Amino acid sequence: MYKEQNTIESKTLPLIPLRGMTVFPHMVIHFDVGRDKSIKALDKAMVDDSLIFLCTQKDAKVEDPTTDEFYHIGTIAKIKQMLKLPGGSIRVLVEGIDRAKIVEIHREDEYFESEVEIFKYEPDDIVIDKEMEGAMRLVIADFEEYLVLNNKISPDILLAVTDIEDPGRLADVIASYINLKIEEHQEILETFDFYKRLEVLHRLLQEEIELLKIEDKINKRVKKQITKVQKEYYLKEQMKAIQKELGEDSELAEEVEEYRKKINQIDMPNEVRKKALKELDRLDRMSPQFAETAVIRAYLDWIVELPWDKETEDKIDIKRARKVLDEDHYGLEDIKERILEFIAIRKLAKGLKGPILCLVGPPGVGKTSIAKSVARALNREFVRMSLGGMRDEAEIRGHRKTYVGAMPGRIISSIRKAGVKNPVFLFDEIDKLDTGFRGDPASALLEVLDPEQNSAFTDHFLEVAFDLSKVLFITTANTINSIPEPLLDRMEVIRIGGYTEDEKLRIAVDYLFPKQLKEHGLKDDNLSISENAIKRIVNNYTREAGVRNLERNIASICRKAAKKIVESDIKKVRINKGNLHKYLGAPKYRFDMQEKENQVGVATGLAWTAFGGDILSIEVNSMKGTGKLQLTGQLGEVMKESAMAGISYIRANSDSLGIDSNFYKDMDLHVHVPEGAIPKDGPSAGITMATAAISALTNKPVARDIAMTGEVTLRGRVLPVGGIKEKALAANRIGIKKVLIPFENDKDLEDVPTNIRNKMDFILVKNMDQVLEHSLLKEENNYEDN
Repeated sequence: MYKEQNTIESKTLPLIPLRGMTVFPHMVIHFDVGRDKSIKALDKAMVDDSLIFLCTQKDAKVEDPTTDEFYHIGTIAKIKQMLKLPGGSIRVLVEGIDRAKIVEIHREDEYFESEVEIFKYEPDDIVIDKEMEGAMRLVIADFEEYLVLNNKISPDILLAVTDIEDPGRLADVIASYINLKIEEHQEILETFDFYKRLEVLHRLLQEEIELLKIEDKINKRVKKQITKVQKEYYLKEQMKAIQKELGEDSELAEEVEEYRKKINQIDMPNEVRKKALKELDRLDRMSPQFAETAVIRAYLDWIVELPWDKETEDKIDIKRARKVLDEDHYGLEDIKERILEFIAIRKLAKGLKGPILCLVGPPGVGKTSIAKSVARALNREFVRMSLGGMRDEAEIRGHRKTYVGAMPGRIISSIRKAGVKNPVFLFDEIDKLDTGFRGDPASALLEVLDPEQNSAFTDHFLEVAFDLSKVLFITTANTINSIPEPLLDRMEVIRIGGYTEDEKLRIAVDYLFPKQLKEHGLKDDNLSISENAIKRIVNNYTREAGVRNLERNIASICRKAAKKIVESDIKKVRINKGNLHKYLGAPKYRFDMQEKENQVGVATGLAWTAFGGDILSIEVNSMKGTGKLQLTGQLGEVMKESAMAGISYIRANSDSLGIDSNFYKDMDLHVHVPEGAIPKDGPSAGITMATAAISALTNKPVARDIAMTGEVTLRGRVLPVGGIKEKALAANRIGIKKVLIPFENDKDLEDVPTNIRNKMDFILVKNMDQVLEHSLLKEENNYEDN
């Protein structure tokens, strides 16, 4: 083992707390002194024996430290030289002598003065064993490696260090040269045992060497990158010079830099940025004369113009949304409630994926306009895309860049037009998609309308994913029958029925008439239309579930009134029921279209079409023949089968119906549904055709004020059908007072407006016996005067 002998002496010395530095024994260093206390401590030391005690502040930012704010172990130093500097500060050159420890602070008013214990030893008295020698060699090797990595220290210092045989001095000298934290320097200073001091120094040197290696690695990588950038810059400058000599367009470089600037400014996904920069580098390397530069330019234009990082902030205010919806539309309570539910949930769960709403209803009921109102209620941009007749998948997904004139699909185009990535997006007439040899657009829409997939919608032209998950998609259709099942499954269907006469009156008065006045430059004091006149327009000039033709007729009145005001120089035109024909001509429809008298073989049925409810006046003639059944009026297969099922029921129940059981041999039946140019299909006219046939065979007339709907079975049961609300509205339009509907359709009567239910008598029937009981007249009523 080694031996070390420390002798302790006590002495009272002036003290200076140093900021941001540590002085070791055997270390020669200069520093500046500027604080009054420190200058007075220097003066005191110079008066005595030029010895001063130097210790280090724990926090260099403290201007006037107390005794607890500096370390109590430091170094006794000899003042070698003092130099006064401008400003009152003093530069001092000192040499560290021995370690010392504060025993007591005697004064701290004008300057710090303390009693210290000085630890001294004689180097010649130290006996160094193999462990000590090994530790010394290890530290010298560490220091040598440190000097190799740190080019700020001269390598010549190593020669001076290796000649030191005193282990304590060796540790102190090496510690004074390495760049450590104050706490780490202090740890070495406070370690009095030589061997432990060398161990601490070895650990700290190893940590510094690791840091220097990492710094060197980073430095080399940065230099390599800088060299690469400089090389590229040099080559680009050479290319510019060559292009200039050849007379080529130098604007391409400026264009490339402009694209690069825009790409870096936009907050886009990393995958998109990588792809855009790759295409930009291709453009940069390409000659301007190449045709492909136009393709790349077009691609980059689309990339930088898409709203990757732009979206509008939703206004989640249910009261405001309800007000907006009520301002724009009358009625439509179901869809308004569904939209308000969506807004309420958005307020509670902001990460909710938007539902795909499909508004199904006849033309003119406000499907498209309500989508605009949704956008206004949510404070979102609105875009519309018509799908009617679309048969090319590329309209949805775009064309690949390899094709001449390639461009993105209409979805990405519409998003760019909207300028934000969260608009209300309307797919209009989704039921009229077509298919062709260019693909199936409906299949392409599966990804777009799936909330689980549309966050990464990939357009063929862009070749990168665009997030559509924040878009609120709304679709419209007149019927769901032609929508493919997988596509329909992704949408929430909301049915919008037709309007009643009263609803149409209110819509015309509150919405359509003011709108048309404004569009035609008229004011309220220029034109007035009475409510009776509007009712006449609804009943005699239009036949629709919606209000589109009603608006056209009001627009026609406004045009004629404007012409009259200008030509005749009159101030106001008044339209009433009496003079309406002067502006719209003779009535086009008869309001009361029910039969004028009870007729044999004629029954009134109710149908449901894509355009709303409609009336079918079914006629059956019986005549002598050979049992043939003839069906005319462009009937579809289902309707023909329904007629045959009715005839089979009549044959099976001919005795109870009072019909000759051999009628199918001796009689021919001709079933005709008027308006033969219009195709008709569906099972809901089953009981109507059966009733008309029984009437013709029994010679009993059908009550003219009854309409009916329902599917008939071979056993005479009446099965439920759809579109009860629309059919009820159609019956009400022509003045029908009694409607026969299947018993199982009782629940659908809730959808029928209350005022219609109060006007009409809805009779629920389970079988044909009940249908005939209500529809066929008794003998004494056959010739009722109508």
